[in-house]
Amino acid sequence: MVVNHYFEFIDWPNSDAIMNDLYVDSVTKSFGIRQILTDVFITCRKGEIIGLLGRNGAGKSTLLKIIFGSLSADYKYVRIGNKQIDGLYDTRLLINYLPQHGFLPNHLKISKIISLFCNKQNAELIMANKHIRPLINQKSKELSGGEKRLVEIFLIIYSDAEYILIDEPFNGIAPVYKDEIKSIIKEHSVSKGFIITDHDYRNILDIATKTILIHDGGTKEIKHIDELKFWKYIPETK
Repeated sequence: MVVNHYFEFIDWPNSDAIMNDLYVDSVTKSFGIRQILTDVFITCRKGEIIGLLGRNGAGKSTLLKIIFGSLSADYKYVRIGNKQIDGLYDTRLLINYLPQHGFLPNHLKISKIISLFCNKQNAELIMANKHIRPLINQKSKELSGGEKRLVEIFLIIYSDAEYILIDEPFNGIAPVYKDEIKSIIKEHSVSKGFIITDHDYRNILDIATKTILIHDGGTKEIKHIDELKFWKYIPETK
């Protein structure tokens, strides 16, 4: 049975901070006879970095795509403030999503891609970054996988969206880039909300203000790393 937490939510105080929350409730999703998500509930507000953890196949990427609107669900209730999110059209300027696969066009220079993707002010900020600046005169196809990923992460974070969903930002990234990514996410979380998933849970725990584990199709808030051991997400230390 789907349990809708919305009725709990409407009793909260009526403040601008709450009314602009990203609110995700009762998400269910099956692929054939396999049910991936059974009753997912998650919220995010500006100023929060939600770390979304789970084993391979737990449904992390599936959930992010459903929230973004690029994947249909068997059932979902998603809204930001009073605006219900049903599909991609509804998320415009509200939610941006970085999938695991790359999206940079191979034939364009990085400077051109940044200018097309971002407003003028943010484009200048990105191109002034010490890690991006050496790349701007190269075409996307000339970059390494890690360099491409870094550019993509900057583009999504510096977009005009209020909520940012990032899938596997640290995969294949050099350690020096990982520190920069974490720093930029923290900086932008002052005015945006983030939901981030990555197999490298240590980097997630470094920056998360709240940690959510997907287990058996549902979500569990994690207060202490020992809870990740209890739910068998990480092994017990000897």
